Amino acid sequence: MSLPGKEIHRTFDELGPIQVFDDGNKRYLGFGSGDEQSCLMKTEPQLLLHEYARSMMLVLLFHKPENVTFLGLGGSCLVSCVHHHFPDSMLKVVELRQGVVDTAYRFFQLPRDERLDISVMDAGRYLRKAKRGTSDLIFCDLYGPDGLDEQQLEPMFIERCYDLLSDDGWLVLNCWQNHRGEAEGLRSLMDWFPEIKVCSVPGGNWTILAGKKPNNLSTKKLEEKARNLSEILGFSLSSSLKRLEDYSF
Repeated sequence: MSLPGKEIHRTFDELGPIQVFDDGNKRYLGFGSGDEQSCLMKTEPQLLLHEYARSMMLVLLFHKPENVTFLGLGGSCLVSCVHHHFPDSMLKVVELRQGVVDTAYRFFQLPRDERLDISVMDAGRYLRKAKRGTSDLIFCDLYGPDGLDEQQLEPMFIERCYDLLSDDGWLVLNCWQNHRGEAEGLRSLMDWFPEIKVCSVPGGNWTILAGKKPNNLSTKKLEEKARNLSEILGFSLSSSLKRLEDYSF
């Protein structure tokens, strides 16, 4: 499989290539495997194009993005979306590869703003050092040249995400369908989070939303909030909301 468009940039680090492809108004990030790590609409960098990324925004139905942590940067699409639409939010990004950060600034319009703090380090190491209770939302999207970073499926990683969250915080994980019910760490979510919802995404992704407090919103209220949020984000959350379901491992 190859990415669309023309390759306009390639650099290497100890983990392999970091590639950028350009196809008119769209720009793609790849790590050498042929899979799209990110896709950007150059005229609207805040617009999420991938269905899995849109499904991750469902967490905003349950919590306002104030202090937000992103574990994994990629092409910075999630970061740009939250940064653009929620100007009062403070954003912390943890990315393993300096080359990915540099590429996001140069080719993917990653904002340069005092509201945005970036650390180049391993996400697990960051969680071991981070101050407890300082993040309202965690978006965890850890992928590399070989696919999903397996540490985000480990019980200790889940526990440390829980510790980082505020009392009513939410964790969002981007996984694959074949992780459903298989990984010990994902099953351990039930030990920490009283509210767990999942959304199956066409193409094989599987989004997990885990809250530290139970959700008491009715279906009607969620649908109303989804319509309002869709207007803000510029895309419909309706199909993702219809696939959102309670889950027990």
